[in-house]
Amino acid sequence: MSNPENSEKSRNPVARLWTWGWGYLRNNWAEIGKFLTVGGANYLVDLAVFNLFLLVIAPQWPLFDKCVAVAVATTFSWIANRSWTFRGRGGHGVFKEAALFILVNVIGALPPLACLWVSHYLMGFTSPLADNISANVIGLVLGTALRYVLYKLVVFPSRKV
Repeated sequence: MSNPENSEKSRNPVARLWTWGWGYLRNNWAEIGKFLTVGGANYLVDLAVFNLFLLVIAPQWPLFDKCVAVAVATTFSWIANRSWTFRGRGGHGVFKEAALFILVNVIGALPPLACLWVSHYLMGFTSPLADNISANVIGLVLGTALRYVLYKLVVFPSRKV
């Protein structure tokens, strides 16, 4: 006899997605953990380089300072993800892989911007706290998930055997 709860889950797309998601996390937790560790280290690199330039090297040019920080952090992230998180993957040449990595990072910056735009301009939540929650919490989570998927599928695809 079939279990009514199982047949209900098989028809409910949200339940199927939830089951698939937890299964995916269970099967890929080590890679996801590495990816998140690199992301955390990358955040610290960005913060350190930005503040070094902002406070010591070029305090009169904060936009330049942020551009340098982003460039250094993106390079760090590519090297760390390439050599640790997705070590057994790849298949592109170094230059194509680097170009795809940059493109994916540009695409990954869109969710925080979109969340901020929706929250600030469409919903009218204009406080600094609301801006930070929409861009740096909700948007960051969505952008990070998007980057992970695109890194895995586009930048560091499975090697063909």
